[in-house]
Amino acid sequence: MFCKLNSFSLNGVDTLPVEVEVDLSDGLPGFDIVGLPDSAVKESKERVKSAIKNSGFKFPARKITINLAPADIKKEGSLYDLPIALALLGCMGEIPTNILTSILFIGELALDGSLRSVKGLLPILCNLSPQQFTYCIVPVTNQEEASLIQKCPILLASHLNQVITFLKGDKNLEPCPPTTCSSSIPKEPLDFADIKGQENVKRGLMLAAGGYHNAILIGPPGSGKTMLAKRLPSILPPLTLEEALDITKIYSVAQKLPHHGIIRMRPFRAPHHTISPIGLTGGGAHPKPGEISLAHHGVLFLDELLEFNRSALEVLRQPLEEHQVTISRAQTSITYPAHFLFIASTNPCPCGYYPDTKKCSCSLTEIKHYLRKLSGPLLDRMDLHLEAPSPTLEEMKKTSTTSSTMLYTHVIKVFELQKERFKNQSFHWNSQIPSNRLNDYCQLTAEAQRLLNNWFQHTASSLRAYDKILRLSLTIADFDNTSHIDSSQLAEALHYRLLDRQFWA
Repeated sequence: MFCKLNSFSLNGVDTLPVEVEVDLSDGLPGFDIVGLPDSAVKESKERVKSAIKNSGFKFPARKITINLAPADIKKEGSLYDLPIALALLGCMGEIPTNILTSILFIGELALDGSLRSVKGLLPILCNLSPQQFTYCIVPVTNQEEASLIQKCPILLASHLNQVITFLKGDKNLEPCPPTTCSSSIPKEPLDFADIKGQENVKRGLMLAAGGYHNAILIGPPGSGKTMLAKRLPSILPPLTLEEALDITKIYSVAQKLPHHGIIRMRPFRAPHHTISPIGLTGGGAHPKPGEISLAHHGVLFLDELLEFNRSALEVLRQPLEEHQVTISRAQTSITYPAHFLFIASTNPCPCGYYPDTKKCSCSLTEIKHYLRKLSGPLLDRMDLHLEAPSPTLEEMKKTSTTSSTMLYTHVIKVFELQKERFKNQSFHWNSQIPSNRLNDYCQLTAEAQRLLNNWFQHTASSLRAYDKILRLSLTIADFDNTSHIDSSQLAEALHYRLLDRQFWA
């Protein structure tokens, strides 16, 4: 007897169609799974065997061959347990086989026949074609994910026997009720009003949030760099439904999905400085998303940047430009999205007080060795270099300070302006404007153009820095609500590029 079902294999956040073929034939009893299965798939034969027995069926003492086609694609995970068990029961004549190919079955089997949740369900459901399947049957423990996307009717089951009873037509399964992203956005608990002083840095971070520009904060210990960075999500525009689903798919694959289902707030990832390059980019024997992918559409904050291993920092170069990361292995290549807002903070020297010669105890050699950990190409990818000096006593005594609500009001206006400007484009932020399109959007006055040309001729800046200054100038002009970039706006953008001359010259 032969039976075939349809399933899928995960490739990052994308999916590939897989056919689960089961052949039951005479010969010495055996149970073989072929088609490049990993350990979890190979072990499914023990789970399937026990689940069928404990569900009240006699397991056949015959030769069983399971083929997961195509055979040259690595199959991972436990999502094939349910389709393998049902195809085997179809070969045994316990259930009708004529409807099996029109239903998508996903689920891991426990030894008693119970269904357990599987990772990566949301990417599979998102990539289904309309009318591809009559039903999709998933474990009831995956209900939160299944309710987000319903391109076909989704049914919930908690046991193998429930699925068998449904296929026989004796009893219906519980449908999965759909849920949508509500209009209310969770409020960030942190507020810029908690920070006294640092008004210039707050403006710099407002520009970063408005145009999605990368930024580095440089200053002595205790000046509030970490507090400022942690409050950045409170002024970022809300996620669209499409962005929320993109993030949720990544967290589903990484098995980090929260219990409330869809992710509603922009991620804020702040890994420790001991993290490895693989921890940042993702990878491993079974490649999983790293921190840069978990920060997709959100903020990646590297505190104490120069304490990170240099090899870990250098892997950020390509993702910062391409907004994705590709993990290559001998048998597969997986691409994860990685469009994040990169924020970093650092001290300017080992003791933290340079260039204050009264407090700094570091030698020039020590300072140069410390700053050399951050390469020029990576620093060149930072749009804003923000100096965060220690606040004065007068600033600490002030009762009124700029709050997140005040900054958010300006950011959301600029965000709406960009949405209208780029409504027919593949990019959405000023920081994403391709180099060959900058002249279309960045209109400089004659004085501003002379200032930019003079600056470029008298500095050793790269063409990338030239483009980033234009993009940042456009964001400043958006905040000022002007259609052209004047000399004062360009001068402010140039000011945000001067710290690398002061500390790294």
